[in-house]
Amino acid sequence: MPKDLADYRKSYEKSELTEDTIPETPMALFQTWFDELEASKGVEEPNAMTVSTIGSDGFPKSRVVLLKKFSEKGFEFYTNYQSEKGTAIANVPQLCLSFFWPSLERQVIIKGRAEKLSAQESDAYFKSRPDGSQLGALVSDQSSVIPSRGFLEKKLKGLEKEYRDKEVPRPDHWGGYLVRPESIEFWQGRPNRLHDRILYTLDDGMNWKIARLAP
Repeated sequence: MPKDLADYRKSYEKSELTEDTIPETPMALFQTWFDELEASKGVEEPNAMTVSTIGSDGFPKSRVVLLKKFSEKGFEFYTNYQSEKGTAIANVPQLCLSFFWPSLERQVIIKGRAEKLSAQESDAYFKSRPDGSQLGALVSDQSSVIPSRGFLEKKLKGLEKEYRDKEVPRPDHWGGYLVRPESIEFWQGRPNRLHDRILYTLDDGMNWKIARLAP
């Protein structure tokens, strides 16, 4: 049944983003925004981000994953390398990350290239996960077709017995990615749809250039 959403409207008035108050590097601004989001307690999972890739069929696909670390180098997350997402990244490492934080009327859009983290880095994070999450990485051949939910639960019970009182090994096909950003756009909602959009772009000399975009 058709549903008209034209009357869904909101005036964005919580903050502003101006050139005279922003830092020279985007990661410094991302740190500030993330800290403010955590302090506001307005989002249940502030590290939830959308990862968009280009598949072998030529279509983009977006899904939500959890950011596990950010630094001046970039943004890190973990997944199954043999999943649809992992296969897409192997073929086309250019991807887009995006954060939407409606409680602060903000978005962040990152374009960058993904590269695998070292086995040592993936091992260290894997060991920090709860036992159930470790076993889940062994249970699930992510993105493959399975016969039923019961298939997964039966496989999990078998692995729980096998690894009772044992260390769960990280599967070779599971690990982390570092996304090195080439551009980061910060979007702050403003009244009358005249939103602030500040774009940081990395030039050939590895310096960040700052520009304002029309909303």
